[in-house]
Amino acid sequence: MAYEYDLVVVGGGTGGYVAAIRASQLGLKTAIVESNKLGGTCLHKGCIPSKALLRSAEVYKQTKLADEFGVELSQPTINFEKVQLRKNNIVEKLHNGVQGLMKKGKIDIYHGFGRILGPSIFSPSAGTISVEMNNGEENEMLIPKNVLIATGSRPKELPGLESDGEFVLNSDHALELDQLPKSIIIVGGGVIGIEWASMLSDFDVDVTVLEYADRILPNEDEEISKETQRLLKKKGIAIVTNAKVLPETLKKEDGIEIQAEHKDNNKSFQAEKLLVSIGREPNVQNIGLENTDILKTDNGYIETNEFYQTKESHIYAIGDVIGGMQLAHVASHEGLVAVEHMADQSPIQVNYQNVPICVYSNPEIARIGLTENQAIEQGYDIKTAKTSFKAIGKALVYGESDGFVKMIVDNKTSDLLGVHMIGPHVTDLISEASLAKLLDATPLEIAESIHPHPTLSESISEVAMAIEGRKIHG
Repeated sequence: MAYEYDLVVVGGGTGGYVAAIRASQLGLKTAIVESNKLGGTCLHKGCIPSKALLRSAEVYKQTKLADEFGVELSQPTINFEKVQLRKNNIVEKLHNGVQGLMKKGKIDIYHGFGRILGPSIFSPSAGTISVEMNNGEENEMLIPKNVLIATGSRPKELPGLESDGEFVLNSDHALELDQLPKSIIIVGGGVIGIEWASMLSDFDVDVTVLEYADRILPNEDEEISKETQRLLKKKGIAIVTNAKVLPETLKKEDGIEIQAEHKDNNKSFQAEKLLVSIGREPNVQNIGLENTDILKTDNGYIETNEFYQTKESHIYAIGDVIGGMQLAHVASHEGLVAVEHMADQSPIQVNYQNVPICVYSNPEIARIGLTENQAIEQGYDIKTAKTSFKAIGKALVYGESDGFVKMIVDNKTSDLLGVHMIGPHVTDLISEASLAKLLDATPLEIAESIHPHPTLSESISEVAMAIEGRKIHG
C-alpha cells in the first residue's frame, strides 16, 4: 500500500527527528523511517551514553579525592554493572521522551530500512521510499513531495584492524562492555579517542593512546592540544604521537599486542583490549542513491548546497551523511534550515564559524571560531590573551584549577575570531562565547557585561579584559 506525505525523513537520529518536529510545526504531513531506535547514534551509541559513563568516572575520581575536601571515606570501588545500568536508564528515559514528541507532532514512524526508488509508477521523479519493515511484513511505499536523508554515520574501520567486539573494539562495542579491562590501547587521539582515554583512566584502567599526527586533538588550538596532553599524562595516560600503527603485527592471545612505527623504529604495545577510534564514515550504502542523480564527494559524503538540497532539488540531506562537523547540534540546525527551506520560510543559513565544539574529557575542552594558526593563515592581524583558572576563585573552590581560557581577536576591527577553553565545566561556559559570536560582541562589550562572583564564568570576563589591556586577576 502507498502513503503520501509532504516530507519523509530517512533516519530518526537527532537531526532527523528535530527536522520532523519542525516540519510538523509548519503544517507538513511528515513521516520518519528508522531501522533502529529513534534518537540515532547520539542517543543510543554516542553523545548520551558516553557522557553518562564519563560522569560516573568523574564521580569516582572525585570520591577518591574526598579527603582533600575534608570528607573522610573508605576506599571507593566501582560497580560497573550499576554504572552501565544508570547509563541505560538515562538513554531509555530520553528515548521515551523522543517517542512522546513524535506522538505530540502527529509524525508517523515506520520501523524499517528505507530505500529511495527511481522514477516509477508511484512518481515520475526519484524519491519514493520503499520501507523494508522490521516486523517482516510487506514493504510499505511512501510517496513524499520532499525527502530528507539523515542516515548518520558509523565508526570507521582501520584495514587490518577490523573490530571483533572481543579484543579489537570500536566505540559502539566499548559502550557495551560488561566489565572494565585492566589495560587498553586506543588508536586515535581525536575527540572520541581522548574522551575514552580520559574516562577509562579515571576508572583506573591503564591507557595508552597512539596518534598518527604530531599531537593529539590536531583540530584544536595548538596551546589547547599541548595542555590537554600535559594534563592527561599527569593522570597517567601514556600518549605516543607520530605513531603509525602496523595492523599486520596484531596478535590476539590473552589480550592483544601490536607494533607502531615511531621515530623510525617499531615499538611493541600490549594490553587487554584495543579501541580503534579514527573517525566515522557516512551511512550511504543501500539507501538507493544509485537510483537518483545525487552526487557524492570523494570521501563518500552526499553533496548539498547551503540549504542542504542535493542535485535532486526535492531531496535534501543533513548531518553526518554530508560530512562537515558531524555533531548532533549541527545536524539539528541543518535539519531546521532544510525543512524551512522546503517550506519556503527563508531560513538563516548555518554559520559554521559560530558552532561551539566540545570535548567531554577530564579536563573538558571547548571552542568556537578560529584557532590562532587558522586566523594567521587567513591573513588576520590578531591579538590574543589567556586567563588561567588558577586566578578564578570558584575553580579553586571546585578543586579544579588547571586550564585556561584563550581569546583571539582581530586587531583592526576588534571582531571576536575564536575562544578556546580547557578546564572545569567549559562545555557549559562556551555558550556565552557562542552568543557573543552570534551578536558580534567585542571583547569590550563582554568585559563590560557584569559576571557574578564567585563563578567560573568570570574567566570569560577576565580574558576579555586582558585582551583590552585591563586584566585584573592573574
